Amino acid sequence: MQGKARGSRTAIYLRSVFQSHLETLGSSVQKHAGKVLFVAILVLSTFCVGLKSAQIHSKVHQLWIQEGGRLEAELAYTQKTIGEDEAATHQLLIQTTHDPNASVLHPQALLAHLEVLVKATAVKVHLYDTEWGLRDMCNMPSTPSFEGIYYIEQILRHLIPCSIITPLDCFWEGSQLLGPESAVVIPGLNQRLLWTTLNPASVMQYMKQKMSEEKISFDFETVEQYMKRAAIGSGYMEKPCLNPLNPSCPDTAPNKNSSQPPDVGAILSGGCYGYAAKHMHWPEELIVGGAKRNRSGHLRKAQALQSVVQLMTEKEMYDQWQDNYKVHHLGWSQEKAAEVLNAWQRNFSREVEQLLRKQSRIAANYDIYVFSSAALDDILAKFSHPSALSIVIGVAVTVLYAFCTLLRWRDPVRGQSSVGVAGVLLMCFSTAAGLGLSALLGIVFNAASTQVVPFLALGLGVDHIFMLTAAYAESNRREQTKLILKKVGPSILFSACSTAGSFFAAAFIPVPALKVFCLQAAIVMCSNLAAALLVFPAMISLDLRRRTAGRADIFCCCFPVWKEQPKMAPPVLSLNNNNGRGARHPKGCNNSSRMPLPAQNPLLEQGPVGSQSLASFSLANFAFEHYTPFLMRSWVKFLTVMGFLAALISSLYASTRLQDGLDIIDLVPKHSNEHKFLDAQTRMFGFYSMYAVTQGNFEYPTQQQLLRDYHDSFVRVPHVIKNDNGGLPDFWLLHFSEWLGNLQKIFDEEIRDGRLTKECWFPNASSDAILAYKLIVQTGHVDNPVDKDLVLTNRLVNSDGIINPRAFYNYLSAWATNDVFAYGASQGKLYPEPRQYFHQPNEYELKIPKSLPLVYAQMPFYLHGLTDTSQIKTLIGHIRDLSVKFEGFGLPNYPSGIPFIFWEQYMTLRSSLAMILACVLLAALVLVSLLLLSVWSAVLVILSVLASLAQIFGAMTLLGIKLSAIPAVILILSVGMMLCFNVLISLGFMTSVGNRQRRVQLSMQMSLGPLVHGMLTSGVAVFMLSTSPFEFVIRHFCWLLLVVLCVGACNSLVVFPILLSMLGPEAELVPLEHPDRISTPSPLPVRSSKRSGKSYVVQGSRSSRGSCQKSHHHHHKDVNDPSLTTITEEPQSWKSSNSSIQMPNDWSYQPRESRPASYAAPPPAYHKAAAQQQQQPPPPPPFASAAAYPPELQSIVVQPEVTVETTHSDSNTTKVTATANIKVELVTPGRAVRSYNFTS
Repeated sequence: MQGKARGSRTAIYLRSVFQSHLETLGSSVQKHAGKVLFVAILVLSTFCVGLKSAQIHSKVHQLWIQEGGRLEAELAYTQKTIGEDEAATHQLLIQTTHDPNASVLHPQALLAHLEVLVKATAVKVHLYDTEWGLRDMCNMPSTPSFEGIYYIEQILRHLIPCSIITPLDCFWEGSQLLGPESAVVIPGLNQRLLWTTLNPASVMQYMKQKMSEEKISFDFETVEQYMKRAAIGSGYMEKPCLNPLNPSCPDTAPNKNSSQPPDVGAILSGGCYGYAAKHMHWPEELIVGGAKRNRSGHLRKAQALQSVVQLMTEKEMYDQWQDNYKVHHLGWSQEKAAEVLNAWQRNFSREVEQLLRKQSRIAANYDIYVFSSAALDDILAKFSHPSALSIVIGVAVTVLYAFCTLLRWRDPVRGQSSVGVAGVLLMCFSTAAGLGLSALLGIVFNAASTQVVPFLALGLGVDHIFMLTAAYAESNRREQTKLILKKVGPSILFSACSTAGSFFAAAFIPVPALKVFCLQAAIVMCSNLAAALLVFPAMISLDLRRRTAGRADIFCCCFPVWKEQPKMAPPVLSLNNNNGRGARHPKGCNNSSRMPLPAQNPLLEQGPVGSQSLASFSLANFAFEHYTPFLMRSWVKFLTVMGFLAALISSLYASTRLQDGLDIIDLVPKHSNEHKFLDAQTRMFGFYSMYAVTQGNFEYPTQQQLLRDYHDSFVRVPHVIKNDNGGLPDFWLLHFSEWLGNLQKIFDEEIRDGRLTKECWFPNASSDAILAYKLIVQTGHVDNPVDKDLVLTNRLVNSDGIINPRAFYNYLSAWATNDVFAYGASQGKLYPEPRQYFHQPNEYELKIPKSLPLVYAQMPFYLHGLTDTSQIKTLIGHIRDLSVKFEGFGLPNYPSGIPFIFWEQYMTLRSSLAMILACVLLAALVLVSLLLLSVWSAVLVILSVLASLAQIFGAMTLLGIKLSAIPAVILILSVGMMLCFNVLISLGFMTSVGNRQRRVQLSMQMSLGPLVHGMLTSGVAVFMLSTSPFEFVIRHFCWLLLVVLCVGACNSLVVFPILLSMLGPEAELVPLEHPDRISTPSPLPVRSSKRSGKSYVVQGSRSSRGSCQKSHHHHHKDVNDPSLTTITEEPQSWKSSNSSIQMPNDWSYQPRESRPASYAAPPPAYHKAAAQQQQQPPPPPPFASAAAYPPELQSIVVQPEVTVETTHSDSNTTKVTATANIKVELVTPGRAVRSYNFTS
């Protein structure tokens, strides 16, 4: 080739080396096709069995909590210290009106709310031969313990109800929720006590008086202090009634027998108070949603009411019951406690649904939605299993598409529908095997993987099948398998590796559900790649036998052998060459022999021959004859480039408005009750609870002011609910300090009255004063715990409310046990739990046990108005800044709660996505440069991918898809998909010969068919995701993947070819003489003359790959000397060995003839070359004549080897025996040289 062309030898050589390995693989697979299929079936079946061991995670906290970083460390600390992740369990109920313009601020709505709650909270569940009700698992305040008369303690415990946050607590009817189930009977009181008739203060006075008359000693003072500190007064007896005419409405109600309905809006304004007003204030934002107010701030209209039944966590329930006789026979455990909780919550939801079906009056006017974590987990578990019907439909549609597109009615022998259907089924099989392998590796499944991976893997895997069948369609030779892998193997390998690499890169997104999804998808892609490169070629090898036997593609065993229709012989061509040296032939050669031209490859021929054996439409012909010439028109280029730039600029602008967020509602199946609840809760309440957690390695006794400052700093945090005074609810340290301050005050009063002295107390001293005395004398030292000298000098708290740090943990033991209502209401969850100390006034032991130093404590806060991710991100940022600030002051702390668990990922999502995309694009640039061996071509590919990413961002904004971890995964995956589209076109462009437009035309002819089929099958598979019940699968997978496919199709099939025609890199091989072909090689003859009575050998020089042609001197030749004829095809392009040399389908040569110096029928290309040399037409224009010659055929050099044997006989006569060996070499760059010898 020296002097004929220039180019990159390194690129051609490296590609040929790589393809030679694929060719070897294809040859081995074809030789052992049956064995390969047998082993593949065994291996894939073994992996499929692994699906039996698959585990599915369906709990929300297992799927969407960010892994790694500070959040995981914080959750691990919480789990390690208090033994659970959840701070509370709630059963929620929301009531809305059918009419969005109607209001729920009227008595009928609240009475309907009451009816539903009363029925739902009364449900029971039977588990482990035991009946469980609400009181067995609800959060309720603790009661003080007493010595002596036990039944009074039992009465108190029976009367203290469950804690239910509800707007009904503003009215007398709220007492109907508190029970108790059976009325409490107090001796001497002729009344059965229920909260509907209970006045706690009056009952206490009655009992105190009654027992005093009966000379029964009991510490009523402790009970009175308990009620006083909790502000338990008249209960519900002085609250207004929703129905003033109800006979049960107490006489003490302010609107008893009133003809006017109560002003519900005015009563609910500012929130409601429970029976213990000090600790049970329910903020208005928590119980009323969608509120509208008048000028004075009072409620005028509201769209929803909300009630919250507060339940124990599974650990709290386990601790509550582990020493109770009720569970001694159960083998009580935390798991069983969780089962009981979940079963009761399910029954609660079921009871509400049944009630709404029965009570048409309520259902006709209101929508009532119930929500619990158990019901959410159940519905996620139900829909996390793959839908067999959807998978079957998806596979059936893909199989039907492959069957129809690969079927050839006019030439059933060369049809590919059967092998195409087998390939689709193989991809299904390998996808199942890949998922089974994931299960064997211990990778758990979830809704994202079960709903998406099967369809996505099928769509991407079928792309490989269409690329292989497109190469299979081009020839009918026996050694076809290795040529198929040689031609399209690199493209398949690169596309699969880039897609799998994108999935592996996306696995760095720290969300468990998506990490699992990416790992499983990457494993499945590798499984599909192995099946496409090893198993499907074996199927092709077996199908070749059917084609060779002339059997039809469909029902090959049922139909007889297909016989081709006879074809008209074209005009015969003479092998004589009348020009120059080629016109001289040796004696004895039949130079006038003429042969008919054999049938040509229909894919490479034009006219009626091709139309007889192919369907009427071919994407390759369409791309070459119509589509690409249309794209290359100047006005089309101009409009396309302008439209592309406009779309790119618009997308960049729209992407600046892209918001972050994945609503929890999207994680719940559509049309479920939980989905409706979350929708209403998000729109009308936006309510969440959070906790500020303080950790160990901190001196709580000496750093109390820092704790107070930390708590007070939340006043400036937006969306935190304030109390009536605009401040924050008290936390555990403030309750603790207040209790000690009360004791100090009582002690100071009584010591002034002489009821206590330094050494002792007198019988008239109160219980609280005695307790204060015991606390004051505590030194805080274990070896010397009591010092009475401290009575006159020590203070429990100073004037600023700071607790005495020396005895802080002694005081903590007393507070947690003797002020149980405040301790429980503070929700402090102190750990280690304070030691118990029950104060008895008549006990003279002064020592109070000292609790262990705290390592965990929390401050509760309520948040409201959080309706979108931007607000939650702002809140998280503000609170995190506070946390870091006080961390610098020496207070180890962190926030906890649902907003941080589910939205923390958005704080670093954009930076993580940018970093991963940068790494992926850099790796893609290197890999594409290595594959194409052209940096400029790789730069163009990456620029096209970047433009596609910008357009996808813009499309997300237009479709209302917010940026979250799921779109982040799809964006990373889109890089791999775009690379596959563009690299296939770039590879054909780089390995073609000619100017840019001609190389674009040849590249699109090769790649349009596989790309279109692959995109369509991927689109069908992705469209099947729309059947998923999960909104996040539809919006973030289905829609977004369809956007990726559409953007990829437009940019790859329209914009990128135009970009190559304008800025494309130089071809790997550039002719020096002709623009569209390599110059005809003209090797000079070399004559070896040995007249020693033996022989004369005349041999033409050989064309060798990569070697230069050497010049030789011309020898004088007689007219009778055998001529050295070089017959050269003038091809339309040099193609790299990436596209293997495709020969006509009907290569057949005649048996060797006995006549001397005659040629058997050579290959069709020989005749075409001979005719071309005889006629010598002018070079055709690039697009006008490109279809006249097969673009795959390369230079064909015919080198006759003539051996002349001379024998000197006695009569001096010479006998000449001539044997002509015609060698046809198909020369391609690199190692792609194929020789075919025809001897006559």
